[in-house]
Amino acid sequence: MKKQCLGSALTALALMAGVAAGQDTTVTFDNGTEGWSISGRDQIIPWDGNPGSNMWGELIDVFGADIRNDSHRDFIGDLTQRGPFTLSIDIKVNSITFWGSEVPRDLVVELRSFTPDGPYPWVSVFYPLGTLTSERGGWIRYGVHIADPNSAALPAGWGGTGDEDPETFEPRLPPDRTFASVLASVDEIAFTTFVPGWFFGFTNFDIQIDNVHIGAGLGRLCGACVADYNNDGGVDGQDVEAFFLDWQDSAECADANEDGGIDGADVETFFRAWEDGGCG
Repeated sequence: MKKQCLGSALTALALMAGVAAGQDTTVTFDNGTEGWSISGRDQIIPWDGNPGSNMWGELIDVFGADIRNDSHRDFIGDLTQRGPFTLSIDIKVNSITFWGSEVPRDLVVELRSFTPDGPYPWVSVFYPLGTLTSERGGWIRYGVHIADPNSAALPAGWGGTGDEDPETFEPRLPPDRTFASVLASVDEIAFTTFVPGWFFGFTNFDIQIDNVHIGAGLGRLCGACVADYNNDGGVDGQDVEAFFLDWQDSAECADANEDGGIDGADVETFFRAWEDGGCG
C-alpha cells in the first residue's frame, strides 16, 4: 500500500528559524500544464496519475528529457526570499531505451539564470536527485531540501555551470556568481537528464510526471521501499536521517511496519530493512 505524507519536521525547522517561508505550491495537472512541459511536450492525461491527472511525454531519438518551466512564478524569480524550501517531483518511467535496450538515466534538478551576453546560454546550479529507470516501476518521488538559499558557497552535493575548469573541463560557476546569486534570479527550473558535463546518444523516453512541488515540506511516497526512505534510489545515512525526522514527529510515513502506530517497533522494522539494503 502506498501512503502520502508531508515532511512536517522540515516545515517546523523553517518556522523555528524565524524565516518567512514562501507559499507551498504543488502542480497536480488537474488544472492544466501550469507552464510545465517534458521537452516541449505538454499532453495531460486525466488518469493513471498519482493520483488523477498527470503529464505524459514520449520522446523519440533525443539526447535527454528536460522537464522544465519558465513561467510559473512560484518556481522562478528570487527564490532566496523563501527561506528553507524543498523541490520535488513524482515521475513514473514506463520506458527508457537506447538502441532497443532499457537503460537508466541520471536525474538532476537545475535552477537556470539566463545570461544572453555570456559564453553559455545560462548560469545554473544543479543537484543529483537519483536515477530514472523502468526497473523500479510505479511512481517515485525525487526531491531535495535547500536549507539555506542565501548561501554563497555551493551546498554539499550541488554543482554549478556557466564556466569550466581549464584543466579538467568540468562545469563550474563563473567566479562572479554564487549559489545565492543564481537562486536570486532563476529564469527556468528543470528536472532533467541533461547532466551538466555529460553527453548522451539518441534515446527514447516514455515518462509521466505529477505533483511538482515547491515549499517548506517534502511530500513523498512511503511504503514502496522502507530502506530507501527518502526515495532517492540509494540506501545510506540520508535515509536514517529522513526516517528519524518523521518518526520524532509521528508522521504517517514513519509507520514502517504499517500497524497504525508510530513506536519503537517501527524503528526496528526500518533498521532491519536498512541494514539489509533491499527493497523487497
